[in-house]
Amino acid sequence: MHRSVSGRERVPRPESLLAHGHEPPPAQVREVAGCRRLGDPEGCRQIAYTGLTAAEKGQQTQPGGLREGLDQALRAASGGEGHAATIFALANVVERSADRTMRGAMDLETTSTAGALQPEPPGSERPARIGADAPTFETMGEEDVSQEILGKRICDFDLKIEGRPLEKVIERFRAELRACGIQKLQPAFYLTDEWGVPEGTVAIGIPFYLADAMLLKVHKKKRAGLVEGESDEDVLRYLRHEMGHVVNYAYRLYATEEWTRLFGTMSRPYTEDYHVVPFSSDYVRHLPGGYAQKHPDEDWAETFAVWMTPSLDWRERYADSPGALAKLEYCARAMEMVRDTEPEVTSAEIDYDTREIKTTVQEFYESIDLGEAKIPRSLDGDLQLIFARRNPEPSNASPRLGDGSLLLTRNRDFLANSVYRWTGVDPSLVAPIVEHLAVRAEALEMQYPLNERDDILVDLSGFLTALAMNYQYKGKFVAG
Repeated sequence: MHRSVSGRERVPRPESLLAHGHEPPPAQVREVAGCRRLGDPEGCRQIAYTGLTAAEKGQQTQPGGLREGLDQALRAASGGEGHAATIFALANVVERSADRTMRGAMDLETTSTAGALQPEPPGSERPARIGADAPTFETMGEEDVSQEILGKRICDFDLKIEGRPLEKVIERFRAELRACGIQKLQPAFYLTDEWGVPEGTVAIGIPFYLADAMLLKVHKKKRAGLVEGESDEDVLRYLRHEMGHVVNYAYRLYATEEWTRLFGTMSRPYTEDYHVVPFSSDYVRHLPGGYAQKHPDEDWAETFAVWMTPSLDWRERYADSPGALAKLEYCARAMEMVRDTEPEVTSAEIDYDTREIKTTVQEFYESIDLGEAKIPRSLDGDLQLIFARRNPEPSNASPRLGDGSLLLTRNRDFLANSVYRWTGVDPSLVAPIVEHLAVRAEALEMQYPLNERDDILVDLSGFLTALAMNYQYKGKFVAG
């Protein structure tokens, strides 16, 4: 991310298990009966689940598979093409459902129609729970973070890269640079308040909370689960992006005619408010939230990161995206020209090192202003529609029921971050929407059959994505 000296700007979730060919144990595989009615949204969802289950088992049954099934479901429900961001947000949720197992805590939100917990039949398997491996800090109370931590100044923590897990990740990153033939240009690394490269330097700033386990816990709590660098692989993803800025500044690529023609002018105002065109063929997708569309400098940094990613065949991935491919081809040519050239800029001047952050942890997070989400009461009707029972049980059945409010609360951060990945709307803005829905679900005493849990979470993801896209283009979640 670009950093100016005078101003500051403010993770992708792990890739789906399908992308890595992961096969979960049998106890984690949810069997799905199949499609009941091809034109029915619920039936199409069943196609999607069946395709997912087959993929996990290395089989092929229903044609089309996961994403196509969800596409059909959305079209059947809306009568039209639907919005691409919504389709993929739904797909993301369902993909992640395959390797989830129900936590024991789930029983705390489970009641029967008579109010008593229904025992599981001997030898039965629990269905997978979406978001079960999402961070559990959404249930962490304020008391779990001591006032001593919150009241301590950030500069007083023992924060450093050397001797910490971050050091080994940076060693891996340096090896990636060598593998790309980048040896003349050596970036510096330091801890600061956020990811970024001060303009005109080759110094990469890394968020301080990645160097301390307790501060990472606090950050997750305060930022609705958003961690830019939640794993070693994710940290590498951000480092590749920041290295794009380093290369741009070190060799002054932004001053060349071809760079400007492809990416735009660096003098364009840098703003936090930008509108994402989901899946635009003119931009690569590396960091979540359509970040390449924010500014020409970010467009280049994202393009460079994709070019640098090990084992990625970017020509194949972007073969049908002419705008993005042209930028990648330019990046490959530019790196071939400069890799053996001494950089023009070598300044490693540090901007806002952690030793300069005199604010307390509490004050630091209170200073982050993301605006306010105005939530209309009219969403009650939409919430009731989502929780409406899809498959009524026989009159003599006593289904296991879940508490709608607790379902929303426990999946708040998972839902908010899933929406952020595809829309760019900050999770800290979406999370209050989920909290509001949880409050209303409690007031309305909403319950749901546990066997419809995944369907409801898919609907919630699509619903929140639609609200987020309103926010992207209208500046408010419900357009007037």
